[in-house]
Amino acid sequence: MTYHPKSDFLHVMVSRGFLADCTDMEGLDEALLTGGMPGYIGFDATAKSLHVGSLIQIMMLRWMQQTGQKPIVLMGGGTTKVGDPSFRADERPLLGPEQIDDNIAGIRRVFQNYVGFDDSATGALMLNNAEWLDGLNYLDFLRDIGRHFSVNRMLSFESVKSRLDREQSLSFLEFNYMILQAYDFLELNRRYGCRLQMGGSDQWGNIVNGIDLTRRVLDNQIFGLTSPLLTTSDGQKMGKSQNGAVWLNGDMLSPYEFWQFWRNTTDADVGRFLKLYTELPVGECDRLGALEGSEINEAKIRLANEVTGLLHGAEAAAAAEATAREVFEKGGAGDDLPTLTLSHEDLGEGISVVQLIVKSGLAKSGKEAKRLISDNGAKLDDAPLTDAGLMIDAGALSAPIKLSAGKKRHALVVLQD
Repeated sequence: MTYHPKSDFLHVMVSRGFLADCTDMEGLDEALLTGGMPGYIGFDATAKSLHVGSLIQIMMLRWMQQTGQKPIVLMGGGTTKVGDPSFRADERPLLGPEQIDDNIAGIRRVFQNYVGFDDSATGALMLNNAEWLDGLNYLDFLRDIGRHFSVNRMLSFESVKSRLDREQSLSFLEFNYMILQAYDFLELNRRYGCRLQMGGSDQWGNIVNGIDLTRRVLDNQIFGLTSPLLTTSDGQKMGKSQNGAVWLNGDMLSPYEFWQFWRNTTDADVGRFLKLYTELPVGECDRLGALEGSEINEAKIRLANEVTGLLHGAEAAAAAEATAREVFEKGGAGDDLPTLTLSHEDLGEGISVVQLIVKSGLAKSGKEAKRLISDNGAKLDDAPLTDAGLMIDAGALSAPIKLSAGKKRHALVVLQD
């Protein structure tokens, strides 16, 4: 029997496809009805920006606030020092405190576009688990917290089992991660009255641990909710493109390239992505997702505009669409294309077109760039590029040149005055 939630938040989670599992659906639903309930998601600071793979969690926090609850963004300033082993084939490289703080500052900028941070009952909080983890006394922690954990049970979690089944080493450092994450939930409940932890379905074991620990130590009832781990209809992990990670920070990926990622969504994913990544009504998402032929392209443009508008603002979305239409419909260069700016020093006596293709991000290596040219996939100013040995000098760059990889990926190369 399908459960029909009474609370606005759970109704959104169910109707828009955010819900994979919940520890106590009816209990959570009742708790949400009072409003202003704090709920959190943790984000480790392993890079200066989150990527599209985290956007489903960011939207969940946004919907929490939109439906009258209190979102908490927990930055893993402490746990990043350990590294989450969940479903990883190897151990994460360890980062120093300065790099972690720098990464947190970069990530913070994104959240300001999705939730409002203020002192109201539903105002979002951004916290850092280093606040309580950095000062832990190891012996006290083992005695007060460690005694509540069964190693047998921890070994049964899928995230740990998958590593052990492949006979890949799982360090004691990483094994501690799930205890620290459980302790986060306990501390957030104790300090901020937080009653809900959310995350991807790979976090289920960690979330359940935190609920169990909080019940044992504080005897409080708290809840867990997970979202599905998203893959695209062709089986690709969400958040990756052929150029690498799709970053959320504009200084790591331009709004145009971000817009283009969504414009290139496969037909089968349009309806689902509209529900998860935009705030369009569910009926409208279904209508757009059911379009076929050339009409589905307009639905993809709507998706790209809505998602880019939330992250980078409506003006950036409109500029990206205008550039795309100019590039694809008129063959022009567009004003908002990714741009590689060269100095006269960079250029020297000349630079090979293969190097330019790599430097502009259209290929990852010289080998890949040469293959692109030999496969007739590269263009220079919309004309087929056939000579991999072509050298570009200052004369050729008296005006910006446009490089293309296939029909959908373009970049400008400009020489500084």
